[in-house]
Amino acid sequence: MRMTDTIGTSRRSISSYSRRHQVPVLIAVTLISVSAEMFHLHHLPRVGAVNAFTRSAVSFVEPARTRNGHHARALSTHLLSSVREGPINRSNADIVAARLQVQAAKKAARAKSLEEQRERNMRIKRMIHTESSGGDKSRNGEAYPVPSLYAVKVSACQELREELRMNGREKRGRLFVEVGSHASKSIRGLRFELHSFFRALKKSTYVLSAALPEVADDGSVISPTDIESDPANATAYFSPLESDDDVERAFQLADEFYNDSSRGGDRLKRPSLLLHVTKDPNAPPPPPPPKYLEDMADPAETESMTMLSFYAFPPEGVEDPETFATSLRNKWRAFGALGRVYVANEGTNAQMSVPTNVLDNFLECCRSIPELGEHMENGINIDPVPLGVEEFQVAGDMNGKPAPPFKALHVRVRNQVVADGLEKALDWQSAGYDMPPLEWHDKLKEAKQTKGKGREGEDTPLIFDCRNTYETSVGTFDGAKPLKTENFRDSWEVLQAELADKPKDTPIMTFCTGGIRCVKVGAYLTQEMGFTNVSRLAGGIIAYDRTLNANATSEESMFKGVNYVFDGRVGRQITDDAMAECITCGCKANLLSNCANNNCHRRMVQCEACRTMFAGACSEACKQRVLNNGITKYGLMPTERTVVDQSSSIAYDNLDDYSAGHTSPAPSLYAEIEANTFAHLTTGAHMVSGSSQGRLLTQLASMSREGRILELGTFTGYATCCFLEGAGIAADVIGYDGPGGSRAGGPFVMTLERDSRAIDVAASHLRIMSEYGIGEVAAEEACKMRGENGRVEETTEDSILTTYRNMVGCELLRVTDALATVEEISRGDGEVQTAPFDIVFVDADKTRLLDYVEACVTSDKLLKKGGIIIVDNVLWKGLVLGSSGGGMSQAAIDKDEDGLNDKELKKNRRSRKLAGLMHEFNSAVVEDQRVEVVLLPIRDGLSVLRKR
Repeated sequence: MRMTDTIGTSRRSISSYSRRHQVPVLIAVTLISVSAEMFHLHHLPRVGAVNAFTRSAVSFVEPARTRNGHHARALSTHLLSSVREGPINRSNADIVAARLQVQAAKKAARAKSLEEQRERNMRIKRMIHTESSGGDKSRNGEAYPVPSLYAVKVSACQELREELRMNGREKRGRLFVEVGSHASKSIRGLRFELHSFFRALKKSTYVLSAALPEVADDGSVISPTDIESDPANATAYFSPLESDDDVERAFQLADEFYNDSSRGGDRLKRPSLLLHVTKDPNAPPPPPPPKYLEDMADPAETESMTMLSFYAFPPEGVEDPETFATSLRNKWRAFGALGRVYVANEGTNAQMSVPTNVLDNFLECCRSIPELGEHMENGINIDPVPLGVEEFQVAGDMNGKPAPPFKALHVRVRNQVVADGLEKALDWQSAGYDMPPLEWHDKLKEAKQTKGKGREGEDTPLIFDCRNTYETSVGTFDGAKPLKTENFRDSWEVLQAELADKPKDTPIMTFCTGGIRCVKVGAYLTQEMGFTNVSRLAGGIIAYDRTLNANATSEESMFKGVNYVFDGRVGRQITDDAMAECITCGCKANLLSNCANNNCHRRMVQCEACRTMFAGACSEACKQRVLNNGITKYGLMPTERTVVDQSSSIAYDNLDDYSAGHTSPAPSLYAEIEANTFAHLTTGAHMVSGSSQGRLLTQLASMSREGRILELGTFTGYATCCFLEGAGIAADVIGYDGPGGSRAGGPFVMTLERDSRAIDVAASHLRIMSEYGIGEVAAEEACKMRGENGRVEETTEDSILTTYRNMVGCELLRVTDALATVEEISRGDGEVQTAPFDIVFVDADKTRLLDYVEACVTSDKLLKKGGIIIVDNVLWKGLVLGSSGGGMSQAAIDKDEDGLNDKELKKNRRSRKLAGLMHEFNSAVVEDQRVEVVLLPIRDGLSVLRKR
């Protein structure tokens, strides 16, 4: 029914409707499937489970997102403007701090929005429940509340469906808009609500039209069946919504129709409206792709990766580094480029790797960028030999283990692209003569011959290696003099001392890795010190190596040893000369790496023999730390099951592996749980308990009095399955022959988790264990969760119940705050009430461990007297040692953070903070007379507390 047909009928004020029925002014949108004729409580998702909304047939969307988003954007704009102003006077720490403040503001806005959403969700859930409780009574009956929601049935045209590749839930649906809300009064508000359901619409332009429904005898809404296939029918049936007045009028007509019994409105449960979304015919066509993307190969199909570097100092500088950095990320994403790029007002400095099959396209892209283009001095330095894809994956070094040189693309804003420590910026366009590599080669040969014949004079050039000591120690040019600096900013004092008595026309030649530092050195020598005969190696050592390999293969390289590079490779060997000394034994060596102890990470040179003997560590102390930590060598998990050889001939790399090899093997299912965790939650794969710890948990559970365990932090269910296995043994020992245990009593494992992705994986594992046990059959079923056809079913339930061996009950409970649930159990006054547990395993929020323990020891409703509390990760990667004895000194902290990028620095500080909290926890519980404590150095540390 076109709404224009009803114009002239009596209109009713939305505001008076709201006042009369005391409707709260907020927007709550509930999305459900078109096929759902009735709306029941069991369709509702768990309140507060944000990730579950997108999988549920029903979801609630917050109204305040635009408001909070506006505040966050305003704050972000203010903070970012502070980042951009006066970069030469701002430290990198200030820039990073400002960026983190922006992120914190956005996070706070999201958190506020989510909190408002949770509150509204609970309110709407109660309201829907109240409506549902009315049963079959008439809407005018006493039990039926006055409707406060509009039911809006939505459909999208076929063109939009195909263009945006809409999924089943996006093609059509029904949403509920609260009376008096922004969505019922403005086109912008209505579009916002649509985007919460039709997410793909954000990527296109569209127009809206509306119509009143036709009502079936049973009160269901009928919409035309041919409007999606024939746009002409849609045009005839629907009226356009082009303004706020149109939207408000549409909802007013829905009110009138609802109260008009002559047209069947009295059969409706609430005011209803049909909404149709069509492609905007007047929308401008999308811009054509840039030329450098035309006919480009697929980067994913490359057979090799090319390492490259470049820098640019545009005369006008980079006006807005933050915007420019974002632009580079967006442009380079199409190439699959990886690397580390610094952007500042002064210019750009990049070390990257690019798929070789799109290298030409990438170079064309860079040349098209005004801030780069002709300002990339000496163009782009390209390594002479690309790395095969497999070779690339192991070309770098990460804590003594093979790793790719770059794992991702990071474009970061900095105070300067190379920190120089100068009080004022110099003119980087005036930095001496840029000497081509072959001319440089000839000059060095001539200087070497002159020195060999003892004919050094005023024309003999001074050759300065402008790199730091750790770089020059492994390789340099013949006849070069290293500045012996630890940081580039120390170069100026050294140059002043070295050149104090030299004539201003003394020939000076400088070089560095890629050329950028020599630009600054050249500018300083000419502008600050007044030297007139300054030259620098164009493109640095990288360009020299490439040019010699390409154009002078018969020439002997004047550079000897290894060229230190700033990527995961650490060094590229140019000649076989061993220039440095092994940090361990003192013999000549050229193998560059970082100490395998993550908490040391020292740059070092180590010979092959010592690297093997010391497990990649720099000292005996670090070696023991590495062995005790049992650094795991994660690799791609197989999709086919394999049998591990446990023969006595195995050589073990660390104590954890040795312990696992001499521990009774875990049943077959557990290896598959580990593999599935790596496949589906790769970044958290290190959190799995592992064989040795898992066997201990099983044994502790088997020795419990009743086999009742509460686990806080399910993750993917490895420890949960261990507890179920142990509880089954305990049930056998006590002769339990009843039905599966439950909250009320008997062998029972309750496990709490908040991460929806982890819940999906864990639920799959628990169902497999329930049906197939823990042996080979179960392992085969678990293996099916990986590979080409492998998948993990989404779980929307708040409580997943399974039973192991028909004896041990298990409940996986979705929670938003595990501590709140634990405290509720300990009080015995909430929705979750259980008989007390024998064991409580805490692998949850590390900042509130004392609160968990307090809840356990103060209430026998939660943990029995004599019960066990097990707390995981109490050694926190060994960093608790640094927190003991007053903590690390500032000098030690500075050394620990030297050379770390933003992400690594943030991670390092967070780890140190958590280690401090762990130390505080360990110190507190060992003094608590209510518990007896044993701290076990298994994996990351287990603290076992017996409640007295």
